[in-house]
Amino acid sequence: MNINKKLQEYIEKNIYPEYDKNEKGHSIDHIKYVIKRSFELVNENGLDVNLDMVYTIAAYHDIGHHIDSKTHEIVSADIMIKDNNLKQFFTDEERQTIKEAIEDHRASAKEEPRSIYGRIVSSADRNNTVEDCLRRTYTYGKKLNPDATDEELFLRAYDVLVNKFGEGGYAKFYFKDKQYEEFLKELRELLSDKDNYIETQRKYIEQLKQKGEI
Repeated sequence: MNINKKLQEYIEKNIYPEYDKNEKGHSIDHIKYVIKRSFELVNENGLDVNLDMVYTIAAYHDIGHHIDSKTHEIVSADIMIKDNNLKQFFTDEERQTIKEAIEDHRASAKEEPRSIYGRIVSSADRNNTVEDCLRRTYTYGKKLNPDATDEELFLRAYDVLVNKFGEGGYAKFYFKDKQYEEFLKELRELLSDKDNYIETQRKYIEQLKQKGEI
């Protein structure tokens, strides 16, 4: 996508390294994924938006996750708005919109994002592969409770995914996205059988352990 090269250089040099402080599920790989998905949504839906703003929201949206995971959207937005280097790229009004979009990105938020920018990054922040769900729910559960057994983590992960992606789940999506629709169908089919879900996650996590990836 055509974004300001100086903005991109600043963020890649100064913001990307901050994600080394986060756990793997919210690492720089996740950020790059959300950036990519955000631009795909813009393209697929023909959205008329400022691409520099979309890029910046996605780049900062989880930067405060290692500080406080429970309120990371507020922490991340605060870090962004206090970054005076961004003033050379955006007006005060644009920076405020970026801040609000970061605050609004969580799937569990009760209110809909206040702008199209918040809706884009909130949508792009959703998992869209079953494997990613299996890995992230396990690694994040392990971070929250390091002493938990794998079986306890699998049960927690199942409940998390049902509440988020099951029929009537809280994860909202605001744009047409074929990838997400296919993912949701596949995941819900897996979640329809709890025992099969747990066995599937067990096998996948064991593979990741053998490869040294978790």
